[in-house]
Amino acid sequence: MFFNNTDKRYNQFSAYLKNKFGAKVYKITLDAGFSCPNRDGTISTGGCIFCDEGGSFSQAHSNLLPIEEQVKIGAKTLHDRFKAEKFMSYFQAYTNTYKPVDELEKIYKSALNHPDIVGLSIGTRPDCVEEDKLNLISDISKDYYTWVEYGLQSIHNKTLKKINRGHDFECFLKAYEKTKEKGINVCVHVIFGLWETKDDILQTAQKLAELKVDGVKIHMLCALKDTKLAKIYEANEIDFMSEEEYVNLVCDFLEILPPETTIHRLAGNGLKKNLIAPRWLGAKLDCLNKIDREFIKRNSYQGVKYFTNP
Repeated sequence: MFFNNTDKRYNQFSAYLKNKFGAKVYKITLDAGFSCPNRDGTISTGGCIFCDEGGSFSQAHSNLLPIEEQVKIGAKTLHDRFKAEKFMSYFQAYTNTYKPVDELEKIYKSALNHPDIVGLSIGTRPDCVEEDKLNLISDISKDYYTWVEYGLQSIHNKTLKKINRGHDFECFLKAYEKTKEKGINVCVHVIFGLWETKDDILQTAQKLAELKVDGVKIHMLCALKDTKLAKIYEANEIDFMSEEEYVNLVCDFLEILPPETTIHRLAGNGLKKNLIAPRWLGAKLDCLNKIDREFIKRNSYQGVKYFTNP
């Protein structure tokens, strides 16, 4: 089974967008200077053990620049480099609903004030989406292709506690249900390698399949400079997966998900200059090619097990 008129055996989000809009859609990553309740003392001051000072922001725009200027620069850069014609504004760094709703409205609308923007993606936490904020995002979704991305990481509360996530799985479920009730697309982030067994990780896949989530981003746990996880790694208190283990587990995970679930990421974590371990994560394209080859080897595809495990 192939997806989106490609040779991919999973529902690759970039290909899905190209089919939907008739051209490749590029994300412009934006930084509006948000903080996070898990870092500023509202929940804790430590934050998640894997989060660095960039707040998972992988591409640098100075938050000193107005959002409209960041969008303008990002669109021009992508157009000049890739001949890009359509874009989504992507609020990635930290918790991008962690301001009063009137401020959020100004920020989000500034990110849409460009003729070639077709959508908006907002990365956030499930404990930071009050009703008025979801109403705002729902209104935007009537005119723009809009996503909320929730950092779940795992369905297991013992894991969430270990990584100092600051919320439990039940909190995610409530936020997810409220968001879906508003008609907003939801992408769920998960992380492999959080001291969990293969069965633990596939239980997360099974639950996401039951929820029929719109999208999934899969990350490999990695140690970045100046994080708590880096110290844990240096103290030999964690072993990271090999690339072979990760590739096999990604395929296992995708086989369980519904074929309709779009896959937003399968490889690559953080800036290479900040990556301590595992080093193989720096070769994103190589990892993606190995996932493709593993699916071919298995004669398998995303969703093959979903139909037998609905």
